[in-house]
Amino acid sequence: MIKRQFIIAGLLSWLIVIPHISHAALNVFACEPEWAAIAQEIGGDKVKVNSATRPMQDPHYVQARPSLISKVRRADLLVCTGADLEEGWLPVLLRKGSNPRIQAGQAGHLMIADYVQLKEIPIRLDRSEGHMHAAGNPHFQTDPRNMLPAARVVTERLVTLDGENEQVYRDHLSSFEQRWKASLRRWGERAAPLQGQPVVVYHRSWIYLQDWLGLKEVAALEPKPGVPPGSRYLADLLTRTQDMSGLLIIHSQYQESKSINWFSDKTGAPVVVLPSTVGGTPGADSLFSWFDTIVTRLLDAQDSAG
Repeated sequence: MIKRQFIIAGLLSWLIVIPHISHAALNVFACEPEWAAIAQEIGGDKVKVNSATRPMQDPHYVQARPSLISKVRRADLLVCTGADLEEGWLPVLLRKGSNPRIQAGQAGHLMIADYVQLKEIPIRLDRSEGHMHAAGNPHFQTDPRNMLPAARVVTERLVTLDGENEQVYRDHLSSFEQRWKASLRRWGERAAPLQGQPVVVYHRSWIYLQDWLGLKEVAALEPKPGVPPGSRYLADLLTRTQDMSGLLIIHSQYQESKSINWFSDKTGAPVVVLPSTVGGTPGADSLFSWFDTIVTRLLDAQDSAG
């Protein structure tokens, strides 16, 4: 009799545990905050999302810390930019994490760059030309139009991995698309005065934003991608731009400011710090407020430039 009660109690405990296991949240490991935000929008309470990088961090340079390796081991889905942006650290995390679910070729391995049109694909690779990406410029997150294909492919991967909650994910995608398309129209209307606005950039990480808003890049403070400017180069750049009026200098929140401030002092051009990701500056704490902040800061700087 006692043995029978023990067996029944054991069966009841499994009935309690099984639903918990089948409905456990999917672990999503995102390389950058923007993809973490997309995964959260689509996954809602069906996912648990971690980001490898922080908003104030240069995504090119990340340490494979034990805490990140632990999160990689538990991940069901990896969502990263790709296009070699994370080439210096992601392979180390994947190797040390030893998680077969998120290795290349698996449903849990997602590179967003595979689903958008990349710019600046080099004809030939030459390291003497600076830090070049073989697949093209990987900073496509700065064009909000690329968030729609990103959200769609994230949805499909979540459905593949968790078909039980397919309708939840598709409903979230539908809601996001409606709100995002409305925001795209609103941003486009607000940013109309920025068409043709001349800008000097620090690093060529804003070409997708420039394409979206019609900004005109006239110079880059880096002589080559990833190469800090020297005094001779800056002096030459100053000569080339001294007759240009209404310039804006734009750079990401994590980039150095010494040469930026020097050039601003010499030219009088306003410096605009633009968040390159969600949370990059105060007030840019969601996908929507991120681009609200970008448009507002550019318009305010344009007004101050005269």
